[in-house]
Parts: sequence; C-alpha cells; structure tokens
Amino acid sequence: MAQDKFSKVAIYPGTFDPITNGHVDIIKRGSRIFDEIIVLVAYNPDKAALFTVEERMEMIRESLSDIKSVRVDSHSGLLVDYLKLSGASIILRGMRALSDFEYEFQMALMNRRQTREIETVFLLSGFKWFYTSSKLIKEVVSLGGSVKALVPDNVHQKLLEKYNVKPRDNNRR
Repeated sequence: MAQDKFSKVAIYPGTFDPITNGHVDIIKRGSRIFDEIIVLVAYNPDKAALFTVEERMEMIRESLSDIKSVRVDSHSGLLVDYLKLSGASIILRGMRALSDFEYEFQMALMNRRQTREIETVFLLSGFKWFYTSSKLIKEVVSLGGSVKALVPDNVHQKLLEKYNVKPRDNNRR
C-alpha cells in the first residue's frame, strides 16, 4: 500500500520472538515521531523461532492495541523490498548497549546501499531495557525464572504456556 508522500511511515523490523517491553518502549516513543509505524515480523531462517509468525503477530497486536498508529505485518524477503512495496522510506531500529552498534551500523549501510532513499533512525533503548533480549527472556523462562516485568502480560502468559511452567512471583519490577 503506497503512503501519502507527506506522511512519515517507519518500518520497525525484527523477529520479535517474543516482543519485549524494550520493543514496546521503542514503538511507543517512535509513535510520537512518526505518523505510522509498521511493526514488521521478519522470518529469519538462521534463528529457530519459539513462536510462529502468526503467534508473534497476534501477541504484538494485543500488546500494542492502545496505539492506533501502529500496524503489524510480516515479510520473508529483503527489508528494502518491503519498504518499496509499502511506500515507506524509514527504518526504525532500537539500540541497547554499545554491542548493538556495529551490527546495526552494518545493516543500515547495506540497506542504504540497496536503495539510496532509505533512512535508518535509531532510538536508544530506555535504561530499564538495556540488557533485555528475546533470547535471554526465553532462556530464563525455560529454566523456570520470572520475566514478568520484562514482557507484556499477554506475552508472559504465552511464554509460560509454551514452556509449560507455572508463574513465579519474585517481586521484581
């Protein structure tokens, strides 16, 4: 779907397996900058996903239902191809610690090399989410730990169901 040439639409790509409160923070803050954000669930064959693309999209929609300027979609090809199809020219990315910089910088340069009209905008993660990652969250839950304050409530419930573990309250927020 082509966008109005004056609207600022950003694509926020990721595997979101699962979406975390760090992702939600970036999306909420990005929604104050952009007219629309398309959260793009990417299929990455190099990553073994816990949740299907459809499950991830459903969790994201439920987690972000209060933000009207957000849409959720999926794509399995090159990100630049999706941007061309959608009419968007902005990629939104979040950065946590310095360790994210080199990878994100390489990706931004490669995307720009593919299509000169693409701009990548980086938002620094909120300080509470610097060391939060989907991979770490899955590992903690799989070992019986609590991640309740690190993911939206619906995602927490789905993680407990997927790993067949009982909720654990450790009073951490």
